[in-house]
Amino acid sequence: MFEEASEVFDNMFKSSFPLTFIVFIPAVLILVSPLPAEAAHEFTVYRMQQYDLQGQPYGTRNAILNTEARTVEAEVLSRRCVIMRLVDFSYERYQKALRQSAGAVVIILPKNMSTMPQDIVQQFMELEPEMLATETIVPVYFALEDDELLSIYTQTLTSSSSQGSSSAAEVLIHTATANGFQMVTSGAQSKAVSDWAITSLEGRLAGTGGEDLPTIVLVAHYDSFGVAPWLSYGADSNGSGVSMLLELARLFSRLYTYKRTHAGYNLLFFVSGGGKFNYQGTKRWLEDNLDHTDSSLLQDNVAFVLCLDTLGNGDSLHLHVSKPPKEGTAQYALLKELETVASNQYPEVKFSMVHKKINLADDTLAWEHERFGIRRLPAFTLSHLNSHREVQRSSIMDVRSVSSEHGAGEPPAGPHVDLRKLSRNTKLIAESLARVIYNLTEKGAPGDLQIFTEQMQMQEEQLSSVVDWLTAQPRAAQLVDKDSSVVSTLEYHLGRYLKDVRRHYVKADKRDPEFVFYDQLKQTMNAYRVKPAIFDLLLAFCIAAYLGVIYLSIQVSVLFCVFKQTHFKVKQHGLRSGVANLSRHGQHT
Repeated sequence: MFEEASEVFDNMFKSSFPLTFIVFIPAVLILVSPLPAEAAHEFTVYRMQQYDLQGQPYGTRNAILNTEARTVEAEVLSRRCVIMRLVDFSYERYQKALRQSAGAVVIILPKNMSTMPQDIVQQFMELEPEMLATETIVPVYFALEDDELLSIYTQTLTSSSSQGSSSAAEVLIHTATANGFQMVTSGAQSKAVSDWAITSLEGRLAGTGGEDLPTIVLVAHYDSFGVAPWLSYGADSNGSGVSMLLELARLFSRLYTYKRTHAGYNLLFFVSGGGKFNYQGTKRWLEDNLDHTDSSLLQDNVAFVLCLDTLGNGDSLHLHVSKPPKEGTAQYALLKELETVASNQYPEVKFSMVHKKINLADDTLAWEHERFGIRRLPAFTLSHLNSHREVQRSSIMDVRSVSSEHGAGEPPAGPHVDLRKLSRNTKLIAESLARVIYNLTEKGAPGDLQIFTEQMQMQEEQLSSVVDWLTAQPRAAQLVDKDSSVVSTLEYHLGRYLKDVRRHYVKADKRDPEFVFYDQLKQTMNAYRVKPAIFDLLLAFCIAAYLGVIYLSIQVSVLFCVFKQTHFKVKQHGLRSGVANLSRHGQHT
């Protein structure tokens, strides 16, 4: 069979070489062109938030991406993956991509945020809530920059910028010769996560001296929030609050160990989950303790509830209240003791009370103490922030480690935790609580009296290690399930100092869920090096032109051969006629 095929090919080459040439060259081009594509770069991307809260959708509603890359400088962005760096990001450019129905948006973030100017970081933090407030079907991803990704961005930028050239021919040539990138995600379409449980933890220190003792409740939510869950480390908000709560638990557990310093107050510690989602963990905990049980410390004599939120920086402390405390109450005593300790022991701290009524018409509550206020429990929130609208409470820029390269005296970019100020604030609050618990002011104790000294002093190294541990991992509510190491480690730390440490779970109602989380928040993206579609058209045109030239050459060659043969036959016929005439003429003579 192979010998017969060989003979056929030999005959084709010998008898019809031009025809063979025309047939085999395109065949070789067709077979060689679709070489297997290899990824130019593979990197991890983090998708924007997608959740429903009180029936209202937020964030991006899509996760699938398979489209060609462009930068925002390109004139046409429809069905393209728009890549932009944080330094070039603006809300107008982001909206441009959405208006033109881009296939996706990928925002490249620097690995070290301290290299970014303060104004760029502040601008992005202010834009995060606006990006989440608008529901979009366009997939929005974030990626941490590296050399390969920056190279892809640079090449794509060069290709996109060429579209503004003055000559159409230049645009065509550059587009056809430039390298493009096809951006493809490996995951599937996002879907709602069913039966997700938000976990909260409680523990207590029982007072001494009677049964109906007043109870002080200390609360801090442990989850973080930002435009992308996998990038939300929440160092100051609220890693600082949880770290402070654990240190307060350690300090007062030491006081409650000795009979001489065992106070007549119950101390109830609550580490809540779902704080960034309208304090869902706190809401369910209150329902369980006030509506579904007959025996709870919250049903008895609650002196006050103190919520700790964003306390790792600044030289200000604000006591946020929904209702100003009345003189003669435990709440008023706390307010006065905070003023006393701040003025006598930490004069650099500016302390003030901020009054804001609860607005039930808002989609979400402002502070965690408002959950308690709705249930008529006296509550406050302590924070170094003056307003609940401060953008650093919900930003991916809120990180622990800031290796600033700025000049002396210039603050580093973005929110962060200043361990010295966190330690100072913890000591200030601990001293104020102790003065309330032991009624030191009425006993005539001076304002500069310090209780937590020597063997009872704070352990800054332990406080630092807890902050480092908390902020070394994203703690978005969608990522922290009941089996998470975050929950188990917090439970371990509470168990070292407190009694009756228990977990509380909250799941969304299946019929009318208050919150819904979605998956596909972290994916692998591949950038495949490809030629643009115009290159295929240009290649097809060149092949067609090539075949046309060959065809015309063959036709001209054939016509020339036919003409030459005809001319030769005519000439030969004339020669023969002349010879015949000469022959007849010779015979005649």
